[in-house]
Amino acid sequence: MVLGPFADAVGPSLTAEELDAFEALLGQDDDHQLYAWITGTEAAPPEHETILMGKIRDFMRDHVAHAVNEGIG
Repeated sequence: MVLGPFADAVGPSLTAEELDAFEALLGQDDDHQLYAWITGTEAAPPEHETILMGKIRDFMRDHVAHAVNEGIG
């Protein structure tokens, strides 16, 4: 619900390094933990605390705010 729309909206502008970081995130086994890292309810491990993670968090915040403004939630 977050990474798919993020990839569609932001993916084409990511650098090669950010794409590698994105691929590493997609390789995580625990989706709930990944979501906790994105929402900030759990600290991401240092290797995932990247510029990309900041972009995902910003997108998530903006995406949720937009959905709420549209009447969802």
